[in-house]
Amino acid sequence: MNQPERFPPVFAPPNVTVRGLGVSRGERVLFADLSFEVQAGGVLLLRGPNGVGKSTLLMTLAGIVRPDAGEIEGIGREDVHLLTYQSGLKGRLSVSENLQFWRDMNGATGTQLDEALERVGIGGLAGLEAGYLSSGQLRRLALARLLVSARPVWLLDEPSAALDAAGERLLGALIDAHRGAGGIVIVATHHDLLLAEARGVETIMLGGPA
Repeated sequence: MNQPERFPPVFAPPNVTVRGLGVSRGERVLFADLSFEVQAGGVLLLRGPNGVGKSTLLMTLAGIVRPDAGEIEGIGREDVHLLTYQSGLKGRLSVSENLQFWRDMNGATGTQLDEALERVGIGGLAGLEAGYLSSGQLRRLALARLLVSARPVWLLDEPSAALDAAGERLLGALIDAHRGAGGIVIVATHHDLLLAEARGVETIMLGGPA
């Protein structure tokens, strides 16, 4: 008999270490000589006004953008989930089909589809075409991608956008569970996260004083 899956999985403790990182966009330097470390169970908040490079930093950590200088240690592409405002969801596919696609792409190492959809509060919408979802429901579906494929590092770009108060509490609970299992979360956000534990939460201010 198959053993029931549980969330979250327990990760081997990773450490993400960045040394002297620099990235430019054309002639403009977004950031230079950026260094930080995030240990297992840690949360790093990336703050700063729009356009200073928060999203670019996440894509650099994910291996999508090549830095001009510096080193990133402790993670590879197979270790990260990158969740951006561009959800990558297909409107003509059902909620369940969209999630199945991403589970197939990223690996069936997490929870079952129906369990993930229940956890994010859209279990009753599994058969509905994703194009009919509200912005908040689309964000919840994107969050479900984090659950069906277990990866130790979550890179989240404005994850609370379009979420109502209940959705923000859900996001905080998912992050709490992930970091409690040894995972790392790096978040570009203008908003405070509703986390149960402030310990282990650090902030980097881009484009301005620390």
